[in-house]
Amino acid sequence: MPFRNAATLQAWLEEFLASGDHAGFAGTVRVIPQDGADGADTGLVGVKFERLSTTTAIRPEQPGSTRWLVSFEPRDTPVSMPPEQVSALAEDLTYVARLCRFLERKSAEYIEGDQP
Repeated sequence: MPFRNAATLQAWLEEFLASGDHAGFAGTVRVIPQDGADGADTGLVGVKFERLSTTTAIRPEQPGSTRWLVSFEPRDTPVSMPPEQVSALAEDLTYVARLCRFLERKSAEYIEGDQP
């Protein structure tokens, strides 16, 4: 899908970060290049939480879909946190949800032809 190429995702991520909507997020996000089917230039957005060591990615639901999903990889060990850390993690997850919604909006605009 054209809007999954790494360059487009990088531009969208930079736009989101420039908007200031990431204030308070303790972690990093970056586009992770992937080799798609038939050598297609695809990508997904990797999320690294400062407060949680779970591998997390934001990716389209399926080819052609404007819906994006957050995937949390399984963990080998449980995580225990005091309530203040859980509250901080909840804020980080809210940030990831905002980024996911932003990517859905950009994907819909792209498909509708509003994006070059």
